[in-house]
Amino acid sequence: MGLRPGKVYRNWERPYTRQATKKPRKSYVRGVPGSKLRIHVMGNRKETFEATIHLVTKKQVQIRHNALEAGRIAANAYLKKHLEEDNYFLKMRVYPHHIMREHAQAAIAQADRFYQGMSHPFGKPNGVAARVRLGQPIMSVNVNKKDESTVREALRRAGDKMPCSCCVEVEKK
Repeated sequence: MGLRPGKVYRNWERPYTRQATKKPRKSYVRGVPGSKLRIHVMGNRKETFEATIHLVTKKQVQIRHNALEAGRIAANAYLKKHLEEDNYFLKMRVYPHHIMREHAQAAIAQADRFYQGMSHPFGKPNGVAARVRLGQPIMSVNVNKKDESTVREALRRAGDKMPCSCCVEVEKK
């Protein structure tokens, strides 16, 4: 079975905070799949650059780990193609902590034999998401002034992978 659409998880929910008083071992979430976002820092870490450009959200939203990874890959691939790896520094600014749950149900007749319907609707963990506030940067790129237009295009392409509308902001140093 494929992934559910991103619109299912983009709205902020109450985070999972189950506290068991009689059995404390039951307080922990088990079986959470790992995040696809593995690399958070790319490019030249040592050099100081003239400008910082951010990809910023226009809404308060949850962004799934696979959308963050797709945006990182899109931006980094464009930057590698048009700039040398020593001419930029890309950093992911959010980390997916929030555990998403899914209550899978069969959409066929006689499904009560396979599932318990709404008697246990809490759901199983199926991924993680980053909770991003309005105006919070998702990723940042440090670059020299002459390469600003290239970075703007790279971040625009990364913003296309996100489940919300994003804008590119330039911060001069």
